[in-house]
Amino acid sequence: MNYQCPLCHQALSFSQRSFRCVNNHAFDLAKEGYVNLMPVQHKRSKDPGDNKEMMQARRRFLEKDYYQPMKQKVAELCAEFIESDAPSLLDIGCGEGYYTTEMATRLTEKYPNAQTYGLDISKVAIRYAAKRYTNCAFSVASSHRLPFSDNSLDAVVRIYAPCNADELARVVTDQGVVITVTPAARHLYQLREAIYSDVRLHSEAPEDILGFTLEKEEKLSYVMPLAQGDAYDLLQMTPFAWKASDTLREQLQSATLYECEADFMLRVYRKQS
Repeated sequence: MNYQCPLCHQALSFSQRSFRCVNNHAFDLAKEGYVNLMPVQHKRSKDPGDNKEMMQARRRFLEKDYYQPMKQKVAELCAEFIESDAPSLLDIGCGEGYYTTEMATRLTEKYPNAQTYGLDISKVAIRYAAKRYTNCAFSVASSHRLPFSDNSLDAVVRIYAPCNADELARVVTDQGVVITVTPAARHLYQLREAIYSDVRLHSEAPEDILGFTLEKEEKLSYVMPLAQGDAYDLLQMTPFAWKASDTLREQLQSATLYECEADFMLRVYRKQS
């Protein structure tokens, strides 16, 4: 385990279902198999993260595998660009672990000693992930205070998730990679067109990550045939839900087929030593 104490930043060791540092700060492993490394003083609210309705909608939607092509492509990039015999990978903002478990499966096929971590600020999401996916190690923590030792991760994956560039540079090994997924120009265009009178295309300009060089860029686009109200779940798991009219909500809930574009930008950044 590469965990670091979120209070004093010393390494955590695991014994008798508890992570403990030399300063005797202890973090117990929950019965579901995850560890909470989010001290109460680091929280901005009592229950940070997406609300219950958003998580349930996301869970239903992802289990229909509308995003499976993206999930598979990310896992392929992990296996292709990681350069280590026993890699450690972190999925930031992993939610319920839908993508994380696929990365872990693909990595261990190539590297039997690979270790995959999932991190999210939402305890409810992490609890679900840990119960369902046993091939990953899950923790509750902030992406802006990564509870990992310096130079301990061969790869960090960010699917829409924010993270401090300094933290990425700190935890990623020399020549390690950061893999990002962001919305491409027409992502969910039909949904946004039904909400906004003036739809702006997403910018496809690559992010500059200090200390990293862009090594690969790839676009993934396809049309999703959303069936039997699945478009409503898609709406509910996005920030667009706050802007949607009651009429649109009713249309999406009753739609037997709603075609909507998925449009992703996938990028691989290599850390420069």
